[in-house]
Amino acid sequence: MAKKEKLIGEAAFEKYYSEVFNERWEKLKEAFKKENDYITFQKTSSTKAYYLDSASVTAASMLPLEDATDILDLCAAPGGKTLILASRMNEDAHLSANERSPERKHRLSTVVSESLPEDISSRILTSCSDGATWCKRQTECFDAILLDAPCSSERHVIADPKYLNVWTENRVKTVASEQWALLSCAFRLLRPEGYLLYSTCALCPKENDEMIDRLLKKFPGQVSIEEPKADSKVKDFTNLKVFPEAEKTGHGYHILPDTSEGAGPIYFCLIKKTVV
Repeated sequence: MAKKEKLIGEAAFEKYYSEVFNERWEKLKEAFKKENDYITFQKTSSTKAYYLDSASVTAASMLPLEDATDILDLCAAPGGKTLILASRMNEDAHLSANERSPERKHRLSTVVSESLPEDISSRILTSCSDGATWCKRQTECFDAILLDAPCSSERHVIADPKYLNVWTENRVKTVASEQWALLSCAFRLLRPEGYLLYSTCALCPKENDEMIDRLLKKFPGQVSIEEPKADSKVKDFTNLKVFPEAEKTGHGYHILPDTSEGAGPIYFCLIKKTVV
């Protein structure tokens, strides 16, 4: 029996995502063609403006910081969500912003220094390390963690033939493996009763809800899925007027561009570490 030829490139991409979204897939692709919905972040008149998707602003506003003094942005570059977290944290709080790529870490440090006043930037430590191995050095040391995990970034794949032409389903499996290493490490870094916000800009459930399924199975009794609430304080230092619509998924929420004026995609899920 002849071996079935494996699809690659646009044909493989189309088959995979049309099976995930069915008839909605065509609407999503049309929404991707529209100009992205950018929001301006500017903390003070003397700091540099930074532009990011309204879905990213929304996701970064969902991590509770009221009682947090030690905060971590585990995969922080290029820095937009770091700015949102930093502007929301308490005056006695400190934020660690980490990025594994030296080039991207340099960009992150520049964004922090240019777009935040000194009284906030002085309480941010930028670092360059592999977030998936951090828990080998420390555990349970942060009150709040944002893990905006590297993902398939389908919106960018569609727009760039260089990536679309070589796409295979294995790409999703590889990325999901990296995400799991980061998520399981982030959970170990979280203190009991602390909050972890997991987010991606991916479309497929394997990188979103199914990642939370794995966390629940790996740490039985320690994972509580919480209902997130957006912090309206972000409207004080951005020109965001309305949070984009977020659709409920099995564990979290998904902001998709066909129903949110072009914002996203962003998936987010709020997790609390419970005491066993």
